[in-house]
Amino acid sequence: MATIFTKIINGEIPCHKIAEDENYLAFLDIMPLAEGHTLVIPKREIDYIFDIEDELLSGLMLFAKKIAPALSQACPSRRIGVSVIGLEVPHAHVHLIPLNTMNDINFTREKLKPTQEELTATAERIKSFLK
Repeated sequence: MATIFTKIINGEIPCHKIAEDENYLAFLDIMPLAEGHTLVIPKREIDYIFDIEDELLSGLMLFAKKIAPALSQACPSRRIGVSVIGLEVPHAHVHLIPLNTMNDINFTREKLKPTQEELTATAERIKSFLK
């Protein structure tokens, strides 16, 4: 059975897309820890990040690296944090989260609940800074 991320890749579920190429997709988390919280995924459905072959894994991180500066400009913060947890969805993904404190990347705290309009505006702002 396809994961929610595969359904997003296939266009069955909408997303607030930041960037995409033939192997990877970056889109906003709809229940973010911070404004701009972005998920970066390989298009191949692989559950565990360390099961990804080296070339695809390094490409995933390089794709995320391209998103981080635009995210930083669109959602100013001290750093863009990176987290890989792998328990929430059985499809490997990287979280890019604007951080000002260590607590900003605490997944046990209450998530933001942005509207679709706010998510659209944030996605457009991030995309405007992509090179």
